[in-house]
Amino acid sequence: MPVTGALVATLATVSAQVQALEAEIAVQLAAHPDAHIFTCLPRAGTVRAARLLAEIGDCRARFPDPESLAGLAGVAPVTRRSGKHISIGFRWAVNRQLRDAVCDFAGDSRHASPWAAAIYDAARARGKDHPHAVRILARAWTYVIWRCWQSGSAYDPAKHAALQRVLEQRKS
Repeated sequence: MPVTGALVATLATVSAQVQALEAEIAVQLAAHPDAHIFTCLPRAGTVRAARLLAEIGDCRARFPDPESLAGLAGVAPVTRRSGKHISIGFRWAVNRQLRDAVCDFAGDSRHASPWAAAIYDAARARGKDHPHAVRILARAWTYVIWRCWQSGSAYDPAKHAALQRVLEQRKS
């Protein structure tokens, strides 16, 4: 029993530290001018939104187009050509923290967004495994995030045309 008591005390201490860190992250995120862009994403939450913001940054010139963001995040496949041979493969030379942040968000967003769920389900139906389907979804989200980030506007599901098409298909 003494070991169990010590483990419970340690767990309580760690839990309190995690809560304090999450509170500090929320304060710092709220103070950032781009916070509204990332906190409005479906299932982003405070910590996930802060992670996305930290990895993408606030220098808009860093990513002149959504393809550059998707490429650095490693959610766009790499195409190699040699003569008539073309091969498409996994992108290894990436910012792994950015890939983890985008894929973590994308993987969870499918539970709150019908559009994201449709993209994920379509990828799975084409025979892609879960990590590959999440990267496909993450690539789609990088285009949405980039557009919101460049314009400085929050994600609005009512203005997301692809989401509206998915919702219309579900009605009929």
